[in-house]
Amino acid sequence: MKRKKMMGMLLTAAMVTGSMASAFTCMAADEKPYDGVNLSIMIENGTDESSYQPILDLIKEKMGITVEVEFKPAGSEGTNLIKTRLLSGNMTDLMIYNVGSLLSALNPQDYFIDMAGTDLAATFDDSFTQAASFEGGLYAVPAGSASGGGVMYNMDIYEKYGLEVPKTWDEFIANLDVIKEAGEVTPLIGTFADAWTAQVPFLADNYQVMHNDPAFAEGFTSGEKKFATSEAAFRSWEKLEATQPYYNEDYMATTYDMGCDMLANGEGAHYIMTCGILQNIYTLYGEDVVNRIGVFPVPGDTEEETGLTVWTSGGLYGNKNSENVDAVKAVMEFWTSDEALDVLVENSRPSGPFHNGYKLPDTVFKGVKDQMVYFEAGKTAPALEFLTPVKGANCDAICTELVTGQTTAEEAAKAYDEDCLKMAVQLGLDWK
Repeated sequence: MKRKKMMGMLLTAAMVTGSMASAFTCMAADEKPYDGVNLSIMIENGTDESSYQPILDLIKEKMGITVEVEFKPAGSEGTNLIKTRLLSGNMTDLMIYNVGSLLSALNPQDYFIDMAGTDLAATFDDSFTQAASFEGGLYAVPAGSASGGGVMYNMDIYEKYGLEVPKTWDEFIANLDVIKEAGEVTPLIGTFADAWTAQVPFLADNYQVMHNDPAFAEGFTSGEKKFATSEAAFRSWEKLEATQPYYNEDYMATTYDMGCDMLANGEGAHYIMTCGILQNIYTLYGEDVVNRIGVFPVPGDTEEETGLTVWTSGGLYGNKNSENVDAVKAVMEFWTSDEALDVLVENSRPSGPFHNGYKLPDTVFKGVKDQMVYFEAGKTAPALEFLTPVKGANCDAICTELVTGQTTAEEAAKAYDEDCLKMAVQLGLDWK
């Protein structure tokens, strides 16, 4: 993929045309076309209810479909549950789950409705289409908005210490040193009791990787490029190692929710996370507090190398073996309609742009406005897991070992390459 296209593709959305024959639009002339149909949907435990329940309520009102929510655990435990349920034929009718590298491991062609070639599929931008596709099939529709991943910072702390938003990695480290020297708050929040959070600082550096080595994702998929041997990719491990001195002392006992509290309450200055955190803080603390949380990318070594790494929206998947496939398809199509997104943004603020060109409201959080500068400038790149099917299952554990000082950047990079080799073999890739 050419670098120019890749950097800007998250801004490019296909427009919905008047000739689009949507299944829901065709049915909308009838009153509640699926009245009495009951469906089930699997959603990750802890997901903010406002990000899905308003749409489910509208589906009940407009279509007559009752959708019962079933929750799954986060992380590898949840993924293993999905695989077990799929193999047993006991899967829910719908599911909200990751797209990208985790999709290929599910053998989606065997279980999920293929939306490729539909009028609806033509409305999604390239970033989502690539991330939700496998071997020519498109197996999900966007469940929400994209989300930048980067450094969430407490603006009150920045004002207190006279700090400016860093444009390079050295400037970021200098800000951390100022806060550490003052000794009043935690410079960088670590929430490694939830192991998945340890990998976000590493993953959120992918803009710099792709800026400096535009062919890395393609080469990594083929096995020709590795983290331990690519200078651009290895730099992400070095930067993660450099964060070791700045975390809270109890980082191994601190959870994601506790990290949100620390940032909101001014107990920690920075938290490297995706912008989905903003909705969580808003729900807990309200408008005034969340709009004192700013966002900047994980800085590159130069200002030119600094840009935003973006997480594609999760996908809404439909079970092709459902007893109510037509109703499932109707729900998938309605979920991305303007009517559904209108009610969604009334109840849940988006964490980034939508994948079908839906216009963001003026009420988005301050942190979302911060990241939109990078979208508008074309300085974005998807996280690596949306550019390649290869992602090691132990990424979080390897990152935890590095940030806690148990390993070095060199050891972590080699360990992750070996971890990814196992996935490549499972996918039938001829890694070298």
